[in-house]
Amino acid sequence: MEKIQSIRYIKHMSFLIVLIALSQASYSQELEETKPENVGMSSQRLERLNSALESYIQEGKIAGQVAIVLRDGQIVFEAANGFRDIVSDSPMTSDTMFRIASQTKAIISVGIMILQEQGKLKINDPLWRYLPEWRESKVALNSPGGADPSDPPPLRDADRAITIRHLLTHTSGVSYGGGPAQQQWEEADIQGWYFADREEPIRETVRTMATLPLSSQPGKRWVYGYNTDILGAVIEVASGMELDRFLLQHVFSPLEMNDTHFYVPREKADRLATVYQPKSDGIGIEAAPDLNGMQGQGMYVEGPRSSFSGGAGLISTARDYARFLQMTLNGGELAGNRLLSRKSIELMTTNHLGEIPFRQGQGFGLGFSVVTDLGARGSLGSEGEYGWGGAYHSTYWVDPTERLVVVYLTQIRPANGLNDYDALRNGVYQAIID
Repeated sequence: MEKIQSIRYIKHMSFLIVLIALSQASYSQELEETKPENVGMSSQRLERLNSALESYIQEGKIAGQVAIVLRDGQIVFEAANGFRDIVSDSPMTSDTMFRIASQTKAIISVGIMILQEQGKLKINDPLWRYLPEWRESKVALNSPGGADPSDPPPLRDADRAITIRHLLTHTSGVSYGGGPAQQQWEEADIQGWYFADREEPIRETVRTMATLPLSSQPGKRWVYGYNTDILGAVIEVASGMELDRFLLQHVFSPLEMNDTHFYVPREKADRLATVYQPKSDGIGIEAAPDLNGMQGQGMYVEGPRSSFSGGAGLISTARDYARFLQMTLNGGELAGNRLLSRKSIELMTTNHLGEIPFRQGQGFGLGFSVVTDLGARGSLGSEGEYGWGGAYHSTYWVDPTERLVVVYLTQIRPANGLNDYDALRNGVYQAIID
């Protein structure tokens, strides 16, 4: 009897597994291509865009690029031009993997909003509620004239607690190790966004950050820095999961972002694009040397794989990132999988800076820059458009008015004298014909 019951149990579980698989398959959605004219864009005019992008490769300014444009959730343009790696003659392909650097920030911001919807945190909570070492922060002041530059700067108590919303909007006062206390941050070996060589987990690095002075009083200035790395540690504490596992379960798997990782699986290593830099004479490009991870190829394949940088650590593809952005444009849902409510996305893509200065015609939301005055910004687009970019010269934006998602990935640092962002933007908007 026990054997019969065991067989019935196995059959029952097998049936459930099949049902679950079928259910998941029914929600699976590949990004589908459509004739641009079907969604109000011109095939002929998009050819102008492709020619403009190709010219940067032909002129030796970049090695290669992948660009993708979605309208109404469908692919109207996708180009993979040039080379993933010049020396090995490896062509750029649509599934090439890129270091997306600060494009990681938007994904972490979504993770924070998921936890708020789950009731595990509130964005107006003080940071110390989750990371107690941040209860008392010091702010570095500019040293008085005539002071010895090697002396530590004068400090003042922070006049308010850092909140999670401060971190989301980059108004916490935490820099990338610059400002009046730069020497102290250097001595703590916390400089720049590159963490792939670190053997300690991000929680420990963030614990050290809490002992270092801020560059501004919280809530007073927009200071770009380790804010989103700190949010990654908040996610780990609030969720009880390591950051990579949390993102896999709550973002990557539901959105089928199967090529987005903190560290490249070794079987995918040949798909990772090489980072280039301009030659010293200004003519042409060359592979960036491995002097440090920020500039060179980094340890995204053979590194210790211990530190998950929420500020700049992810590797991804254009299609994966387009799926993520389409989810936001859809109001938090893609292919039957809802990550967030429409109202959470609305809050994320609203300017939170008030009177705090930022870029002309733009504000900043919870992880994205937001266009507030199109004329003041002075380039094609729409008010309400949101986006950001990455240190290896990648960029993206979402235009809700025009129902557009645009992702552009390449790997060059520094991007001296390049105006391909303008060519991309002009090429996308001139192709709209409805």
